[in-house]
Amino acid sequence: MKAILKYSLLIIAVCLLVVGGYLLYHYVPDQPLNGLAKRWAQAPSQFMDINGMSVHIRDQGPKDDPEPIVLIHGTSASLHTWDAWSAALVDQRRVIRFDLPGFGLTGPEPNQNYAIEHYAKFVVAVLDKLNIRSGVLVGNSLGGYIAWATSVLHPARVSKLVLVDASGYPYAAKSVPLAFQLAQMPIIKYVIKNVLPRSLVENSLRNVYGNPELVTPNLVGRYFDLATREGNRAALSQRFKQTIPGPLIQRLGEIKVPTLILWGEKDHLIPMVFAEQFHSDIENSQLVTFQHLGHVPHEEGPDETVAAFKAFIEDE
Repeated sequence: MKAILKYSLLIIAVCLLVVGGYLLYHYVPDQPLNGLAKRWAQAPSQFMDINGMSVHIRDQGPKDDPEPIVLIHGTSASLHTWDAWSAALVDQRRVIRFDLPGFGLTGPEPNQNYAIEHYAKFVVAVLDKLNIRSGVLVGNSLGGYIAWATSVLHPARVSKLVLVDASGYPYAAKSVPLAFQLAQMPIIKYVIKNVLPRSLVENSLRNVYGNPELVTPNLVGRYFDLATREGNRAALSQRFKQTIPGPLIQRLGEIKVPTLILWGEKDHLIPMVFAEQFHSDIENSQLVTFQHLGHVPHEEGPDETVAAFKAFIEDE
């Protein structure tokens, strides 16, 4: 009996050493803004004081555009996810994109408020800061939720709406990136607070791409770097707690502006059934799907998705 107990304790000790070594090897402390900004906030980036935050923002294209385009990223992404769309649009249209509170170089919201209503107010605050009366709101995933919530809560500020694999309906995803799962586990999230294997970021990205082979080391590096911005990992946990799907769903019928719904048919995080539900619930909407793309079709297949967007905004 003593031999069995001794052997069991030895196994536990070895396991603890292995786990401890793994955590130590993948220990990545929060990174200060200044260091990250040198790489990820090059021109035309700027920082604006909005709602007590220094918001990372890019405002490009003709400033006399009467209907600016506002691009809103999703969870754990940044304004860079719209690089290709912006490049395709700025010659003729004013394009505004920013890092949402809790993400990218903007970092945590001062009061840790990540309720959907608060995110909608933030979008309005950005428009106010830039003296924009209304614009075309385009959002992916969480950004899509924020875009349509802004249209419901502040309808005068939205002239057209574009939802790209948007969230907002209560649902159980077919496949959730492991990083998102860990961020929601009460005990695990504290154990791994400053642990971030690069492979975890890569696997999470491959999970949301229709073709995982398109996930490059440079793409992984960007997401990895910005995830480690000081305060972002703690903010992610609060975001999952506070930005609850469902409360505004019954008001989708209030959206009257022209609406385009873009969706990747290989989206396993927010399946196609919700594209069809948005199309049904928003009266003045059209739906365009992409057979080979996943949850971030604007990033994975920018040429074909921005072409569908251009056709929409030019159809006046």
